[in-house]
Amino acid sequence: MEENTKEVKIETTEVETAQPAVRNNREDRGGRNFKKRDRESKPKEQDPFDIKIIDVNRVTKMYKGGRRMKLSVFVVVGDRKGKVGLGIGKGDDVRSAQTKAVNNAKKNMIHVNLKGNTIPHEVLTKFKASRVLLKPASPGTGIVAGSSMRLVAEAAGISDVLGKILGADNKITNAYATVQALSLLRTSRL
Repeated sequence: MEENTKEVKIETTEVETAQPAVRNNREDRGGRNFKKRDRESKPKEQDPFDIKIIDVNRVTKMYKGGRRMKLSVFVVVGDRKGKVGLGIGKGDDVRSAQTKAVNNAKKNMIHVNLKGNTIPHEVLTKFKASRVLLKPASPGTGIVAGSSMRLVAEAAGISDVLGKILGADNKITNAYATVQALSLLRTSRL
């Protein structure tokens, strides 16, 4: 038996699909090449400040239509070389509130007099209902303090200190009392 084979020749034609014209954002306005020179040419600067969030609270305010909730962020900002500041910011989300708080803290920075990695002398201070005691410590002790006092000391660049919170247990007032105590430090001029 003979096999009848038919060759079937299928012609394929290339069909060009109409694609929408894609415009490059840089070639707008008459074909000129626009670059965002400011954003592309400047390298991002590292912020020399260390930022730590101490507390995040939900706050509400009454309006005619009801309550509106926002967030309040409390931060400590320091350069670990003797400068430290506190700030509070409110916003619709944590990121915007944190940005406002950091800007506020940078405006309210103080310089702390240090003696090596510790403080020069003992200091006891009172801020509202909080009382704070700070004592110098020998090298290698570390930061023996609680809550917000530890974060403030780290941001200021203090690595050896003994601290005790004697009054209220509110993080915000304790942080302000710690900064007030650090601002009272004096160095001996010999």
